[in-house]
Order: sequence, then C-alpha cells, then structure tokens
Amino acid sequence: MVFAAGLGARMRPITEKTPKPLVSVAGRTLIDRALDEFESAGVETAIVNVHHLADQIETHLASRVRPRVVISDERALLLDQGGGIKKALPLIGDDPFFVCNTDAFWIDAARSNVLALAEAFDPDMMDAALLLAPTSGSVGVDWGGDFDLDAEGRIIRRDGRKPYVYTGVGLMKPQLFAGVADDVFKLAPFFFEAARKGRLYGVVSSGLWLHVGTVAAIADAERAIAMRRG
Repeated sequence: MVFAAGLGARMRPITEKTPKPLVSVAGRTLIDRALDEFESAGVETAIVNVHHLADQIETHLASRVRPRVVISDERALLLDQGGGIKKALPLIGDDPFFVCNTDAFWIDAARSNVLALAEAFDPDMMDAALLLAPTSGSVGVDWGGDFDLDAEGRIIRRDGRKPYVYTGVGLMKPQLFAGVADDVFKLAPFFFEAARKGRLYGVVSSGLWLHVGTVAAIADAERAIAMRRG
C-alpha cells in the first residue's frame, strides 16, 4: 500500500500544482523511487491511493508495468493513512502487506531493505514491523527521532531524543483493522498499540535514508546524492 493521497502541505507552493509523489529528486520522482524498491524486491502489486491532484498521479503511473499498480480512489474524501488502508482491504486480502510513504528513499543500501524487512517479519511474534533509520546521519531529519529498540528488536516508545526514525516503510497484518467502524483515521495509533503489546518490531535499514518532506529538503537530498556519487 503506497500512500500518495496527501496534500503535501509542508512542500507548498510546489504541491499546489504538483502532487508530492511526483516531485522529482535527482531526476526521478519520489513515487517511482518508492516503487523501484518494491519492484527490485519482487513485489508484484502496489495499491496506490490518490486524492490531491489525483489525475496527475494516475496518468504518471499508467505506463508502469512492474509492480502492477492498482489505484484506490479517495477523490471524494481524504481518508488518512488508516482509513486508506481500510478502504483498500478488499484489494489487500488476508496476508501481511507492506505500507510505504512517498516522501523518503534510500541510496547505497547494501541490500534490499524491503527484503530485509520481509525476512525479519514473524507473524507469530509481530503484528507489525517497521523499517528504521538512524536519527543521526540520515538526510532531512528535522525532529528528535521516533523510537528506540530493545535487545530483541522490539520497538520502544520513550521521551527525549530517540536513536531511530521511522522510514515510512512497514509490514503489517490486515487483521489489525478488522472491525474498525470509522472511515477516516490515522495509522500511527495501531503501531503504538502493537508496541504496547510488545508486538511491534523494528529493522534498522542499510544505506543512506533521505527524507524529503519540505522544499528545502529537495536540495539537501540532491546535494547528498551528488556527494555520494562523487
């Protein structure tokens, strides 16, 4: 499930005319960078939700062959990430599924982070697993981190600066949303509840993670890429 419906408010004025997933960084759009990761990992189908400037995203993805793109249309009402998942559950089915934001990506990863997450996921122990990146050293991190990990890899929520940030990529069970009555709701509370139960785990990603959430972050990301490429 690729989240592409948001308004991209922090990236205005660019996103007044261009949806954030179609913002280009070093010659490639953010959504294509995300889909490239899943294509290389062998993911066959990507459900992409759309709302803001939806026609542009649909047109851009129409020629994408792998992964196969299925549009989940939220033009009538923006559902937030949790609500977007609920709407797409008939398309997702009963097996664990990936979620992915479209405002971040990796470069120079030693191996596929998507595959690393899939290999670490144990449905008997976990309701969800999240890809994490170091708070220090990642590009575009303008907050104090999101999580810590215990010795077994469980995600811990605590106050103060945290050593890891959530990269926007996770793997979770669709059963978490069974029986939810609301249509519009956030995803994060489901992660927090899984953490409370000791069933939210983290996998630290390899490579350099670049978060592109603001206009200024585009230049920061392109500068970091240029430095890595020499």
